[in-house]
Formats: sequence, C-alpha cells, structure tokens
Amino acid sequence: MPETNEHNFDVAVIGGGPAGILAAVRAGQLGKKVVLLERNETLGSKLLLTGGARCNLTNATFDKKELAQQYGKEGYFLLHALSIFGAEETIKFFNKNGVKTKTEKENKVYCATDKANDVLKALIYLLRNNEVSVINHAKVKEIKKQKNKISKIVLENNKEITAKNYIIATGGKSHPATGSTGDGYKFAEILGHKIEKLRPGLVPIKIREEWVRNAQGLSLPDAKLDVYLDQKKNFTASGEIMFTHFGLSGPAILSISERVGSLLEKGKVKIALDLNSNLTPEALEKIVQTYFEKNVKKTLKNCLTEILPSKLIPVIIELSKTEAAKKANQVTKEERQRLVAVIKKLEMTVEELLGFDQAMITVGGVSLKEIDAKTMKSKIIDNLYFAGEVINLHGPTGGYNLQACWSTGYLAGQSAA
Repeated sequence: MPETNEHNFDVAVIGGGPAGILAAVRAGQLGKKVVLLERNETLGSKLLLTGGARCNLTNATFDKKELAQQYGKEGYFLLHALSIFGAEETIKFFNKNGVKTKTEKENKVYCATDKANDVLKALIYLLRNNEVSVINHAKVKEIKKQKNKISKIVLENNKEITAKNYIIATGGKSHPATGSTGDGYKFAEILGHKIEKLRPGLVPIKIREEWVRNAQGLSLPDAKLDVYLDQKKNFTASGEIMFTHFGLSGPAILSISERVGSLLEKGKVKIALDLNSNLTPEALEKIVQTYFEKNVKKTLKNCLTEILPSKLIPVIIELSKTEAAKKANQVTKEERQRLVAVIKKLEMTVEELLGFDQAMITVGGVSLKEIDAKTMKSKIIDNLYFAGEVINLHGPTGGYNLQACWSTGYLAGQSAA
C-alpha cells in the first residue's frame, strides 16, 4: 500500500470495512487524494466473517423499491443510494474486478469460490490501483472541528490527518473482536449528531428451558414459528432454525431477533414451534394413529421416528406427559392428542437476546434525519459524510446489510470526492 508522510488529503475515510473501503475506492477512482484509516492490523476483518466466511455479497433483488422495502421503515432513506449503486451494480462491479458470483436460494448472492477473502483481495487491489493511502493501526483519538467543519483527525500516536472532506465508516458494535467497538458513534455524538438507541441485531436467542440443550446441533430447514407476548400471539415467521447449547439460532431466528427483543421490553415472550405445519392437528393425529396401529409392539419412542427428529422425540414424550416405554397399542386417545398438541405447539420461553459479541449487526446509529440521503453528507458538519453500519439503517439476513454498506459507501465516496 502506498503511504505518505504528508497528511493532507482530499478525502479521509475512517474505517476499513466494506463501506469504508468502497468509499475510499470510489473517491480514488474520481482522481482524489485519499487516505483510509484502519484501527486493526489488516483491512476487512468483519467482511471475512460474512455469509459464514463465504461472503453473501448482496441479494439479487433488482427492483430498487422492492429492495429498499427490505430495510423496513428506514428503507426510504436508502432508495437514492440504491439507485446509484444497487444490487445489480454491485454484482457487475465485483464481476468486472475479478470476483465471480453465484446466486443461491432466497436470491442470496455469494462469491463463486465461497471464499470471502477473494472479495477482500479484489478490494485491496482496487485501493492500490487507485493510489489510496492506507494507514493500519490508525486508532483515532480525537476529531477536532472549527465551527461546523472538521479541521483534523488526531491519531493515538498523535499524528494528525487533515482533509477537505471526511467519511465516518467505522461500523457498529457487533463482533467487537473485529474492531467494531462503536467509536464512530462517539465521534458522531461529539460532533453534534443524535445516536438512535443501539441494540444487537440479527442475534441468536437464549431459551430458558433446559431440554433445548439436548437438541443442540439439530437444524430444521423450514420451521414455522409463532411468537407470543404474554400468551397472546404477536407474529408468525418461518425459515431455517438451529438448536444450540444456549437456545436458538439460524436465519429465521436472526431475522426475528429484533422484534423479539422489542417484545421482551413489554412482557413475557414465548416462541412456539410447529413441527408439522403442513397438517392440521386432526390430520396429524390420524397419521400418528395409523403409525401406532402398524407398529403395535413397538415402544412409543420408536414409533415416532418417522414423524419427528430423533433429538426431539424424548422432549415431546416428556412434555406430553406420556410414558416412553409404553407400547403403541397401549397409548390412549387422550395421550395421542396430547402428543399431537405438543408437536403442533412446542413452546420455549425467551430469556434474552445474546449480546453484541454474537450479533451480526447493530440496530440503531446515527439518526437518518441528520444525513442527506442524496449524498450521505452530514446536515450538521459541512465536510462530514457517513457510510455503512454506523448509520441507523439495517436489513434482514440474506446480503441486505452488505448491500447497504456498498451503496452508502459508494455514494459517500462519490459525494465527498
């Protein structure tokens, strides 16, 4: 990476994650003198974790409005950035720069090699090719301003960086081991920006019941979930879930975690799992009865193997208050109905969401009301721009959050240049 002793730039970008790198690349492409400041030893630590280290680059939703809707009520803010650099532009950009892509189920777009490092290599090459100065181990101690403009950045080693324009792309607080320590929020707040409440997002859920631990490792690819607040159904979701040593994870769980977290502030939350959502309780009971009639000499435990995952059979039997050693022909109608009731509504009590160290993203951040959606420019500081997770903007799993980083990073870099 080219380095410089003359700390006087057109654009200074704080944060070497996906948004910061792309912002620096874009400003460099426009012929500006750019510096990228990264607190870690290397760039893109968090990028390497995305998509299970396979890098879920984006979601192949090419209709800009439809894509914006995935970000909830804040999606309107992203619409202009998506019109400049949306999912289609992202795929073309990476393809052009040597990263082949593939689209999998739910329109998830991955690096074709399944290696996030190949995406990072392409971005680092672009930084070099566009003569962006990269300073690693660059921990920002202070951002100084005069009136409504930033005058300079002071690093922890007391080096000073000056630029015409500055971009804060420091990421959130999730996975702090990758360098996402929430510094950007502090900088923004000191500069006069409002920070919307920060919470872990796309995060696993801790369950109170001990039996969940016995199901550890079990994955259900198309589960149906009902979420209850104080025994009243609040919403329904579906998708892949996974049982863990602490409770529940998987794409469907991560996607509902924010809503579950909000409900927890209001009362007692339960998640009810329907283990056979294709059948009504009556139809399922008939099938169970048929299995029992065909296997009269088998124990109850062995009869249920064709209906349920083996790890859940002891749980279902225990919760339905039925004896596992009973022969199939000894099971009463009432016991059979209790079994079906638990299969159709396997309840779990939510204890809490796991913290930022397990979260994929941060919910909350710099208020959208104080950022110009057309440029990513601060409405408070004349020469400041924002990009990426530091902004109060987030989407579900499936490449949406990386797309928000690419879109806001590209636009911020272009505007700052």
